[in-house]
Amino acid sequence: MTVFRISPAVADAFPDTLIAVVTAAGLRGREHWPDTAAALEALERRLADGTWQPADEQDPRIDAWHTAYRSFGTNPRRIRPSVDALGRRLAKKGGLPRINPAVDSYNAVSVRHGLPAGAFDLDHVTGEVDIRHADGREEFTPLGEPGTIENPKPGEIIYADAAGVLTRHWNHRDAHRTRVTEGSGRVAFVLETLHATRDGHLLKAAADELRGLLDPRAERTAVHFLSPAQPRVDV
Repeated sequence: MTVFRISPAVADAFPDTLIAVVTAAGLRGREHWPDTAAALEALERRLADGTWQPADEQDPRIDAWHTAYRSFGTNPRRIRPSVDALGRRLAKKGGLPRINPAVDSYNAVSVRHGLPAGAFDLDHVTGEVDIRHADGREEFTPLGEPGTIENPKPGEIIYADAAGVLTRHWNHRDAHRTRVTEGSGRVAFVLETLHATRDGHLLKAAADELRGLLDPRAERTAVHFLSPAQPRVDV
């Protein structure tokens, strides 16, 4: 079991936060996932025919993250929340990158619902995962840059385990160590909102949609929820 926990300081600063932690065990990432492929193609088709657009920074779901980033000293127009960056890429290029089926699944759900998403290979997580403010001494190696070491700024919100930082700027970028690959068998996916009162139903629908994409290619899946009222889950 792996513990995910929201620190009291983050809960106090963002009291309407709700995070879905969708877990999958026995994941078969080397197979073809037709439902995921169809979900991506449907989004790209709707974008092309003008019946749908990804949420941009004028959308309250994205604007809330811009406000949060500014509160801990990050310029969200230089270092964008993951869903904002992904939506902008989709709008510009007309398509989403194909990484591997598990990553493609959460990317599709993220942009469709306008919610940040990420994932961690639990076999490479060390100890408990805390969502907390950085003290500036932690180390982070960005996804795709195994030779790079960064130090988050003091006060920046991070996901961190006992071995280091798993995400910077809350949800801007994931770490290389816990990246999800085709060979990842035990994965925790996260979907986030800062406004559960307004968007909690959207988050729960997105979590169910992601679980539906994972179910056919996993031995078991589950959905857990983190909030200031429920600041710890064991997954």
